[in-house]
Parts: sequence; structure tokens; C-alpha cells
Amino acid sequence: MTPAYSFIILTYNEEQHLPRLLDSIAGLKAPVFVLDSGSNDGTIAIAQKAGATILQNAFENHPKQWDFALKNFDIKTPWVICLDADQVVTPELKEKLIGFKNDDHQDVDGIYFNRKNFFKGRWIRHGGYYPFYLLKMIRYGVGYSDLNENMDHRFIVPGKTKVWKDGHILEENLKENNISFWIAKHNRYSDLLAQEEVERMQQMRQQTLKPSLLGSPDERTAWLKQLWWQLPRYVRPMLYFIYRMIFQLGILEGRIGVIFHFLQGFWFRLIVDVKIDEILKNKQNYTRQINIKQVSPIKFLLSFLALFLLFYYFNILFFGITSPGNHYYPFLANHLNYIQGLRWILLSCAQQILTWFGFSAVHNGTQLLVAGKGSIVLVYSCLGLGLMSFFSAFIIAYPKKLKQKFIFLFAGIFTIQFLNVLRFVLLTLFWNKSANSIIDHHTIFNLILYIIIMISLYFWVKQKSEATIKHA
Repeated sequence: MTPAYSFIILTYNEEQHLPRLLDSIAGLKAPVFVLDSGSNDGTIAIAQKAGATILQNAFENHPKQWDFALKNFDIKTPWVICLDADQVVTPELKEKLIGFKNDDHQDVDGIYFNRKNFFKGRWIRHGGYYPFYLLKMIRYGVGYSDLNENMDHRFIVPGKTKVWKDGHILEENLKENNISFWIAKHNRYSDLLAQEEVERMQQMRQQTLKPSLLGSPDERTAWLKQLWWQLPRYVRPMLYFIYRMIFQLGILEGRIGVIFHFLQGFWFRLIVDVKIDEILKNKQNYTRQINIKQVSPIKFLLSFLALFLLFYYFNILFFGITSPGNHYYPFLANHLNYIQGLRWILLSCAQQILTWFGFSAVHNGTQLLVAGKGSIVLVYSCLGLGLMSFFSAFIIAYPKKLKQKFIFLFAGIFTIQFLNVLRFVLLTLFWNKSANSIIDHHTIFNLILYIIIMISLYFWVKQKSEATIKHA
């Protein structure tokens, strides 16, 4: 009886991983095809011993390698399962495959497997890494490799898909236990990703999938990528890292997991942004003749100063008339008091983080108390309104597109207040109020934040306009 599926495996010097994968699919009686990229270890001998059909093709990137495999192997089965050599089929997935029949899936063109990713022997289960669905089983002749991607590979099928939530593959590259290997590999990946993003800026690449937040796992990824491309470079790696660590609970991962999220979520993305700027800088000679609207320094400076003074003194005025005194306005204080609302949000966030770490914390809208540790009182100067006034005035005054301003303004204010919340957490746990400091913590925090703001503004201003990048 002809099996319902075949396996295609990509290899390059995989003598450490290939036996593990082949053992996990032994007994399924499915044809195995291996596309090798020129291995010089025992990979080919291992594949031959397992009875695999072997072809070789010079590696350029994963999408093109998978495209070659799908077009050049003589596949006789209605389905193919496409795996990397460092992946393993789990027993529960193997049971599903044993009972798989093509007749039972006539209305489906692709099946997602659930991946468990490992780094230095640890399963990365937080930070958005689990569950993580990969389209690994596709109907042969129908599914294809997405060549519009340079590095982040995926398969495309035109019809319906199914998700096997309990059908796991394990992915663990044992070579990455040597961190130098991981860094060298991701340095190569960053070249591919940076070039791809520049080509997307120039509209030389388009997404194959229709982006949809509520669609398939890959359609959701396509939607998130569109959001990512709109975020300002150098700021987005920090936002992404914070999102993975806090909102996707990566901070619960342990030491190895936190290292992974930092490297993959921040360091790698930052290197990509640096390389994007390098590519764009090399294209400057081709864009000098383009008449780009110049920024008037005097006009910008006057607008910035006017807005900064307006925001800064309006906050002081509003704080004065909503605090008990000669000019107190009860209605504003009780119904429109955004300063009190900001204070309550910041204290609530700090309380929640402390609770996650096992501390007993309470606040009353003004004061935060941690049992057995300490307390802080949030006065006006703690709220970061001066920092936000400076940042907001600069963004609004600078001549850029409204959408770019809005995204960067939102991201910047969020980051300022996130760091402010972390300051409150650390102060309640470690601040010694009786110590005589030459410089108080307000001054230190403001200096650090102004430095961060100035660096981020520098790179934001430095970005080319979209029209210039297209012309390049």
C-alpha cells in the first residue's frame, strides 16, 4: 500500500542531529528524501544507511532550498512532511501519523504541528514561544515554499488548514550549546533579514499571505510583521523585548530562558536594524539628486520650545488647581484629573509586578507599600511629566508623517512609563531613605531617561523618508 506521506529533510553537517530525527520517524514506513547543502561530515553516510533518497544543492536561503526540494524530488505520496534535521517527531505526533489517511483529510491542504523549542537544554515555554504552530505537513503539488521571504521561511497552501495542538515536534540544535555558533548563525541570518526589509521598503517584495490577526498562525504572523515594519528602528527591539519579558511572561523562564529572549528578542533584532542603516547609507549616492523637503531649524526650534513650555506649565497649572489650596477646582479634581489617574496606573502596575515576584504590596493611590521591605510616596516629580512633555513636543514639532509621529510617540511614552514603574519597584525593595546621597534618585532617573530619549530621537530623525527609500 502506498503511504500517505513522505518526509523531506534539509541537512548540512548534521551527523549530530540526523540519527535522532530518523529514529523518531522509524516504523512509519514513509519514504525519506534528504536535500543536503554540501556536508563534509558523516551526514550523507547516515542518510544512505537509512535508505533515504539524497540530492545536493548549494544553500542560498531556506525558502529557495525548500523550493528546490519540492520541485526536484520524485515524490509519489499525496502529502509531504518537511522537517529540519534538528527537529524530532514526538511519540504523540507519531501516533497521529500512524493513523493518518489521505481520505480523511480531503478538504485540507495543510496541517500545522506544535513546536517545542529548546535552548541549551531548556524548553522555552514563555515569551511567545509556546504554543508555536508551524505548517510542516502540506499536500504535495499544492503547497509551496514562500519565496517572498528571505529568512523567516514558511510554506503556503491555498486551501484549508488544520492545527494539531497536541502533535508536537521538538526543535533543539545541539550546536547552539556553544554560544559562538548561535551568534555566528544569527549574524548570517541578520544579513538576510536586513536585506529583505530594505527590499520591502523599496516595494521589491510583497507578502504572499493575506495578513489577518484572526487568521491562521501564518496569517497572524504576516499581520504582526506589518506592524513591526511600521515601528521605528532601534526602538522596536527594546519594545519587543519588554513585551516578551513582561506581557508574554518571559521573565518566568529562568536564567537560560532570559538569556535566550535577550539574544533572540533584542540583540538579534538590534543587529538587523544596524545593518538596515548600513545598507541604506550605502545607497545615499543614488539619492542625492532627489529633492527632499528640508527641515527648517529655526521653525522647528521655535515650535518645539513653544510646545514644550505649553505642555510643561500646563501640567504644573493643572496639578495646582486640582490640589487643595486657594485655586482648587473640585470638579476637575474629581472628574478630569489625569495626573491622579496616571499616578494610580503607575502604582497599580508596580504593585502587580511585585505581586508576580511573590511580594505582598498595596497602594492607596499615592503611597506604595511592600510588606517587610519599604514604601514610597509618588509625588508630582515622580510621574515623568517633564520627560513626556519634552519627548512629545519634539515629536509633534518635527516634520514627519502623522502616522510615524503617532507610532513613535506612543512607543516612547509607553517606554518612559514602563521604566518609571521598574524604578518604583526597585525603590520599594532596595531604597535606603536614611542614606545621604549627593544626587537623589529623581535626578539620576531623569538623566538616564534624557540620554535614552536623545539617542532614540537621533535615530528617529535620521531615518529616511519613505519616498527616498523607494527611489533608492
